[in-house]
Amino acid sequence: MNAIKKALGIVWILLGLYIGYDRLADSLSKIASDKPDDRIFGWVVLLVLTPIVVGGLVLFGWYSLRGEYGEE
Repeated sequence: MNAIKKALGIVWILLGLYIGYDRLADSLSKIASDKPDDRIFGWVVLLVLTPIVVGGLVLFGWYSLRGEYGEE
């Protein structure tokens, strides 16, 4: 079971990095839009939501890799 937790830790970290790249690319395209609604949404996603989501996934994966969720 611990091996599965550690393998999923790698999955969470990779998923966090992928989502960070995807949200960065999408936010930059929205910021370059002509519509003010798209610009505001792009900035909110880039500055607020992306760090929270990526940080959470990477931190959860890191703890899982280190075995912090083991039974003690």
